[in-house]
Parts: sequence; structure tokens; C-alpha cells
Amino acid sequence: MDVHEILEKTVTGLGYELVDVERSPRGRVLRVFIDKPDKMRGVDIDDCALVSNQLSRVLTVENIDYDRLEVSSPGIDRPLKKEADFGRFAGSEITLKLRLPLNGRRNFSGRLQGVLDGKVRVQTDAGEMAFDLVNIDKARVVPQFDMKKSGDRLV
Repeated sequence: MDVHEILEKTVTGLGYELVDVERSPRGRVLRVFIDKPDKMRGVDIDDCALVSNQLSRVLTVENIDYDRLEVSSPGIDRPLKKEADFGRFAGSEITLKLRLPLNGRRNFSGRLQGVLDGKVRVQTDAGEMAFDLVNIDKARVVPQFDMKKSGDRLV
């Protein structure tokens, strides 16, 4: 079993979703991003500690070599990796970068409409566009902040 499979099996076994995995250039730092879709405010420090403790044990048993393990939430600019992510976050503003250009462009942004037949649909300024899921290099949710004004100042 490779590292990603071990992480996926362990994290999902604990009731969390494995969002992303990063390894430092020399593979010494292992970063694991987790989420819990049914938890209203997302993962917290207790969730990260629980997953970190379990992963530390499993990685030791599986003899995976690393110096430091970091477990965290995916953040407010959450990456979209799996087909299910594009369905779950339909209606959100996103940015995406393609592996191969489409009409001479690789970077796009707009409102995510969802995914259908392996094509991610995004409403852009130029209209609705469809992108092959396999051609998406990176996609992220654009954070939305509610700004309220009090007089002339933001509160």
C-alpha cells in the first residue's frame, strides 16, 4: 500500500474526509488536510489532534519514513480535488487552473455550477464553460467575507 492509500484508509476510518496530501521536496514533512462535511464549522484542533495521533501510530507500523506530520483543515480557500468536491461546492465562487490551455487560457474564475459527465461547469463572465475534470490542475473555493459597514468603517 502506498502512503496516500494508507492515509485515505485511516482518515476515512476515523470519519473524516482526506482533502489533500502534500510532501515536502525531500519528503521529510507530510501535510495532511482533513474535513468533516457534516460538522457545521469544519474541523477544529481536537479533530486534527485525533487524526494526527492515529496517523502517527499507523505510519510507524507501516514503516513510512518522515520527520514531521502536520494535520490541518483545508482552510477557507479549500482546494477542490475530487469529482464529489465539485458537486458539493456548487454555487461557490472558484478559481481554477488548467493543465492544458483552453482557447489560449489556463486560468479561469466564476461560479461553480457543478459537474456532469466528467465536465466541471463554471459560470464565467464569458458565459457557462465546461472543463474536463482530468484537465484541471488546481481549483480552489474563493473565500467569501460578510462585510458590514458602520458609518464609513468596516466592522
